[in-house]
Amino acid sequence: MSQPSFWADPEKSQALVSELKELRAVLKPMDQALKELEDVDAMIELGEESPEIAAELPEALQRLEKLVNELEVKSLLNGPHDSCNAIVSINARDGGTDAHDWAEMLLRMYINWAEANGYEVELLDRVDNDVAGINSATIAIRGPMAYGYLKGETGIHRLVRISPFNAEGKRQTSFAAVDVTPEVKNDTEIEIREEDIEEDVFRASGPGGQHVNKTSSAVRITHIPTGIVVACQSERSQHQNRAMAMKMLRAKLARLEEEKREAEMAAKYEAAPKVGFGSQIRSYFQHPEQRIKDARTGHTETSFQAVMDGEIQGFLDAYLRWKAAEDAARFRSPVKSN
Repeated sequence: MSQPSFWADPEKSQALVSELKELRAVLKPMDQALKELEDVDAMIELGEESPEIAAELPEALQRLEKLVNELEVKSLLNGPHDSCNAIVSINARDGGTDAHDWAEMLLRMYINWAEANGYEVELLDRVDNDVAGINSATIAIRGPMAYGYLKGETGIHRLVRISPFNAEGKRQTSFAAVDVTPEVKNDTEIEIREEDIEEDVFRASGPGGQHVNKTSSAVRITHIPTGIVVACQSERSQHQNRAMAMKMLRAKLARLEEEKREAEMAAKYEAAPKVGFGSQIRSYFQHPEQRIKDARTGHTETSFQAVMDGEIQGFLDAYLRWKAAEDAARFRSPVKSN
């Protein structure tokens, strides 16, 4: 990076900067844990003669335990695309106006989590609902291991609350679908043939602006063999929107290949895959009590607002541990011979 010619190729240099961030994300807490371990060793030795130092030992051990737990979670981020950036798509499902409002609440939740953890967030596509909330939205979350942390968020998210849109104050159940795909590099071996895609252009929608609703710059691409549809309207030109839409399509195809491999592995070990786009993974209760529970891991939080403000790391870590345990159990199971 110190070479004068480093920034001559922006794409290559940016890839190296991203790789450096990924390495630092592991090495920095590792160095910190080793330093804490040295401090604990010294405190144990000095604590035999100093009650004051011995009294500080439990707090030091708690700090060390927290760092070790974080490193243990990072060691679980070993999937083929875990180091990639993440593309998060949110779609309102059943529940009327409440579902559209719920989809926007989830969008805000993921943006808050990303910003609190130092990730970059880019809005790729957003379709607002006429009454409240959104019909759908897609964001890119870029930073070390973004996809690795967020991949377990794919599925149906269920909200139970007193509806602010119901004059009678009745309880309403709403659903929103979240899909997380890796933002794979262009050189990744995922073949997309021109004859397999269908492209449409349309005018961008939104709250206004110089380029909104004036030119047909937004792009929608349909992948005919799989039926996957992606759209992008966040960029200023049709060319930029097409490039981003193709990147989104490549990401979804990469995710599809990953799901196929997981399904084949599950079938081999006589176990059905436990995650998927159509599965209900988490329930968020705001009434009669505040409680958020993950259906897969059993992890529960009791502060609804804190979770909506982006404090979802407990759910992400619990999923990684649960997935590792599921995979380990699967490999320990006897393989059925043909």
